[in-house]
Amino acid sequence: MSVVPIITFKAGICNVDSSTRPYKISASPRPGFVYIYSDDDLLHFCWRERSAPANDAELDLVMVPTDGRFVPYDATTQPNDAAKPNARVFVLKFSSSSQRHLFYLQSKPQGRNGDPTWFSPRDLKIGDIVDRLLQGEEVDISRELASINNTDDDRRRDDDETMEDVEGHGDASEPHGGSGGAGPGATGGDVREEGEGSREGGADGARAATSDAPDAAAAVRNFLQSLQGNAGTATNQGEGKLYPLLSDLLTPPVTVPMIRPAAEAQVDDLLSFLPPAVLVLAQQADQGDTTAEPTAAAVQAAKEAMSLGQKKALLEKVLRSPQFHQSLTSLTMAIRDGGLPSIADALSIKVANGGYLKGSQMPLGGGDAVEAFVEGVKKTVQK
Repeated sequence: MSVVPIITFKAGICNVDSSTRPYKISASPRPGFVYIYSDDDLLHFCWRERSAPANDAELDLVMVPTDGRFVPYDATTQPNDAAKPNARVFVLKFSSSSQRHLFYLQSKPQGRNGDPTWFSPRDLKIGDIVDRLLQGEEVDISRELASINNTDDDRRRDDDETMEDVEGHGDASEPHGGSGGAGPGATGGDVREEGEGSREGGADGARAATSDAPDAAAAVRNFLQSLQGNAGTATNQGEGKLYPLLSDLLTPPVTVPMIRPAAEAQVDDLLSFLPPAVLVLAQQADQGDTTAEPTAAAVQAAKEAMSLGQKKALLEKVLRSPQFHQSLTSLTMAIRDGGLPSIADALSIKVANGGYLKGSQMPLGGGDAVEAFVEGVKKTVQK
């Protein structure tokens, strides 16, 4: 499949070590690209090595509008004991799960005295464009990039790189030319130009903590706090009982037959769990209205305008979608990594011993935690 990115920029991917408290983030030294492309009206957020073909992404995430945010990591808002990054780090986070991905910019830093953590206006604009695309906005990327004034409090502006490290391939709503990846001018530069020597060989440069999700729903915030507090004591994912992922249990052959005979009240209840934008877009697909956050009135109007058959078709499409199974996998990982007590509490699911090891305050982890969650769901439904 030919991949035509909407925007491409130089960035490295970070590896997260969740066995320490706070989490330890190490920057991979591999030169790479972050890029976004559209396929079947869904955005894909990707990362690949610069030497890899555009259609060979190491990370390829299907993004639901408004679910993902791409924001700068702000060390000043973190606890005092949190590790501080030595690079310009962006966090890709989700309101529907605890999943986090971190990336550091590989263009030349423009901070005073070579400060590798200072976000220039250009850096912030790149992040803003990506974040707005993930919200479903239509962005004139070429105009946005051309509007950047990179002189704010920048004593090294005479040495500033041009924008060859960022490729905007046109408006997100229009066809995009090119064959993927950035242009010829975007392939230069060594990741080791940015940051300290400790990043050589993938050492623990660019360290950060992923401890907050201020824009997440209340339930997600609750179990994220549990993950943060118990990250150092949770059972490792690879240890303990082997148990299937939730995405392996809730496959379309299992879930779709439950939707087809469902009554309208049950269908409406399930629709209430979908992101508002999905409901409005499904009902107004022919209008292409994706530029604004849907209001409560617009969501209610979309529900009322849809027939029962259309509602079931939408739910079936969601149950078959890659992002649904991606979210199930993320939920599984959160449960395995120590989040069972808060997740079960947020969902009003009673699990054995409250999700903790018997006789202790250590949360269950690994496959044991997933099994306890599934058994808790069964018993809750039966009662």
